[in-house]
Amino acid sequence: MKPLFAISCPIDTYSGYGSRSRDLVKAIIELDKYDVKIMPQRWGNTPWNFIEDHKEQWGFLKNHLLNQPQLPKQPEIWAQVTVPNEFQPVGKYNIGFTAGIETTICAPEWIDGVNRMNITYVSSEHAKKVFEESSFEQKDQQTNQVQRIIKLQKPVEVLFEGADIELYKPIETKEITSIDLSSIKEDFAYLFVGHWLQGDIGEDRKNVGLLVKAFYETFKNKSKKPALILKTSIGGTSYMDREEILKRIAQIRQTVGSVNVPNVYLLHGEFADNEINQLYNHPKVKAMVSLTKGEGFGRPLLEFSLVKKPIITTNWSGHLDYLDGEFVSLVGGEVKPVHASAVVPNMILAESSWFSPDPSYVGHYLKDVFENYKKYSENAKRQAYRSRSEFSYEKMREKLDGLLTKSIPEFPKEIKLQLPKLNKLQLPKLK
Repeated sequence: MKPLFAISCPIDTYSGYGSRSRDLVKAIIELDKYDVKIMPQRWGNTPWNFIEDHKEQWGFLKNHLLNQPQLPKQPEIWAQVTVPNEFQPVGKYNIGFTAGIETTICAPEWIDGVNRMNITYVSSEHAKKVFEESSFEQKDQQTNQVQRIIKLQKPVEVLFEGADIELYKPIETKEITSIDLSSIKEDFAYLFVGHWLQGDIGEDRKNVGLLVKAFYETFKNKSKKPALILKTSIGGTSYMDREEILKRIAQIRQTVGSVNVPNVYLLHGEFADNEINQLYNHPKVKAMVSLTKGEGFGRPLLEFSLVKKPIITTNWSGHLDYLDGEFVSLVGGEVKPVHASAVVPNMILAESSWFSPDPSYVGHYLKDVFENYKKYSENAKRQAYRSRSEFSYEKMREKLDGLLTKSIPEFPKEIKLQLPKLNKLQLPKLK
């Protein structure tokens, strides 16, 4: 019998962790070495029902979902796809999967969580480095004496988030049937994809506020202007969520001090994976830009790189595992303390730091890609080749197989109890 591999994860949610969960579970099933059972979990306020909405592609996962919250037995292998402070050992062997951390320090609760598991897989070298270098002194509140040092005790390995290269790829314009950008009058648009997270303007982790401001400042009063498309939300799909985003854009617009500014467009709501690829390939979308302060991995940047279009992003953290500075535009800057408005308890610590891009670099690349697009397009083709050959889903599955084979111990095989065959009782015939 195959060992029971039970995995708790937000597999049915519309979220980055949901996408990661589905890829991991699919890969583990395809390895055909384990009896895979899934315990679906929530992921913040993100919507549910992804599997049913995409049952043609993901319906097979239903056969592996547990219909009850209890496991049939203690699993040989237990895995969780979540943030590490939620890690709890349940199985004979316990694995944590997490994107990791986007700053320079991870919370002590995360270190303790990783230490509860046998091994943890993170998405990037950046995340691994932060886990390995983070340490804390736990002191007695009355005496101020050090009671223990909180630091990494269990192994952490890198397992990148492979892209579906059969889905994310260049397509012809006639294949773009679900994405209508006819309301965008410009023929050249920059695209941002990601959530607009907590923090003042220029202080949120994805740095959407600074991106909008830098875009306005770069192209204000220009006779020829590109557009900026924000595929974003605060975390939900509601009308109130949409209105809050529009309010933030309007507030930034008022700080620019010019009436002649470029247009910023909002795409709000959930898109299917094939719709996202159509968006990436739309002829009006010419490049992706992300001024992120830190990434555990950054899936949209990898996906977009496969369509052979230029990318502008920051020169720090997890996305540098797959983006080559020779082929994409990496914005310079410096690592600075996290602003108080962006602090999240037990996740983004007040004493941590992340990347602060230099606005002058931002403006330079926005302007230069717009004016010298052909030059950047040639390099984008080289990045696409690297992404396709080294960071595919198939390559991820291959690495996962190797990591599991190396780390998971042999379990005693369960043997079905078989009773010996009994001879039929022969009764003497009565005369």
